[in-house]
Amino acid sequence: MSQYVSRLGGRITGPARPPRLKFAGHRKPRRVAMLSVHTSPLHQPGTGDAGGMNVYIVELAKRLAAINIEVEIFTRATAGGLPPLVDLAPGVLVRHVDAGPYEGLAKEELPAQLCAFTHGVMQAWAGHRPGYYDLVHSHYWLSGHVGWLAAERWGAPLVHAMHTMAKVKNAALADGDTPEPAARVIGETQIVQASDRLIANTDEEADELVRHYEADPGKVAVVHPGVNLDRFRPADGRSAARARLGLPQDAFVPLFAGRIQPLKAPDVLLRAVAVLLDQDPSLRKRMVVPVVGGPSGSGLAKPEGLQKLAARLGISDIVRFNPPVGQDQLADWFRAASVLVMPSYNESFGLVAIEAQAAGTPVVAAEVGGLPVAVREGTTGFLIPGHDPARYAVALRRFIENPQLVDEMGGAAARHAGRFGWDTAASATADVYTAAMHEHRRRVRSHHG
Repeated sequence: MSQYVSRLGGRITGPARPPRLKFAGHRKPRRVAMLSVHTSPLHQPGTGDAGGMNVYIVELAKRLAAINIEVEIFTRATAGGLPPLVDLAPGVLVRHVDAGPYEGLAKEELPAQLCAFTHGVMQAWAGHRPGYYDLVHSHYWLSGHVGWLAAERWGAPLVHAMHTMAKVKNAALADGDTPEPAARVIGETQIVQASDRLIANTDEEADELVRHYEADPGKVAVVHPGVNLDRFRPADGRSAARARLGLPQDAFVPLFAGRIQPLKAPDVLLRAVAVLLDQDPSLRKRMVVPVVGGPSGSGLAKPEGLQKLAARLGISDIVRFNPPVGQDQLADWFRAASVLVMPSYNESFGLVAIEAQAAGTPVVAAEVGGLPVAVREGTTGFLIPGHDPARYAVALRRFIENPQLVDEMGGAAARHAGRFGWDTAASATADVYTAAMHEHRRRVRSHHG
């Protein structure tokens, strides 16, 4: 494993609680400006561009506020008449910034609105005394560009989280998916150079920052995202959840939950199900395949594509398409499922995999990105190299032929996910903030010295 050492505070390795940093005269920030340009923390995950990053920002901000770091989240207004300020939680404020038309603006069109967004951020800051924000934490490359400018203007350090990277996505594109543009690659490279600290979800992501973007290893800190363990837990079990959702008690239920787009590869699950039915037609009477989520990204070009695929494969009768649901109901879907299937082409972490495991459900996932950290191969689920539906069918058949495996792996999954609490992630993030502030002050002093 690569050694990523933040110059202060050492290496944050696994989900175990990182050591608290004790620096004489080093303080953590009082107030952080968090930037999320293209997706609002108030949007429901699974709709549009809202996904794991939304959950990440909301949960992290709440836990930071609980340890006395106020968070103000700047996001683009996507509807008219939104209140300029929304209290998300005690110590967490969401600021809606007008930048471009409210409706119908794709993520790919947002770079043209960054100037307007930056203007809105600067207007909010202009009403405050100097030093109001101690630090800027930007999420995703669009926010990174605004953060870079804001941090320079305010004389504050910049901490950036990529969430996904163009070079990594382009190296593992789904068939027919659109490559990320060169402008994004250039933008990400600039942000890596400009940041005081980069937060990576896993060691692999840290490696990719160094390998693809020439990040200074000393600036990269690994902090695993957390999971809301109060919400995602086994609760009253699989049969009660199935009763609430109208699912048959004795069915095999492989679940897909997420945005419907080629990157997430829900088609791989459908094709694997078709393979299983070819091998054993009797399964048709005892299998239900829920797909929970809405079209997103390049999937918007063919919003009915997955339904049409189910019809072509002759499995429409057992596939249930469900619109995105709120987090509490999503937890019920996880509890009700026999197994979560995550055949993604790229995942910086795969928060859904941890959420499902926390609810007591094993996972069959692609062996990509952060999923080998999220899923313990052979213990809490199975990791599949590549995207061949036949391989996914083999893994799913293990659960069909050995039903107690669902409960055995599910129990191990809940224990494994229990190590990924958000409190741990927030305290590790606060340590990164402290190190970034110290580093920034040192650099400013040496510059003026």
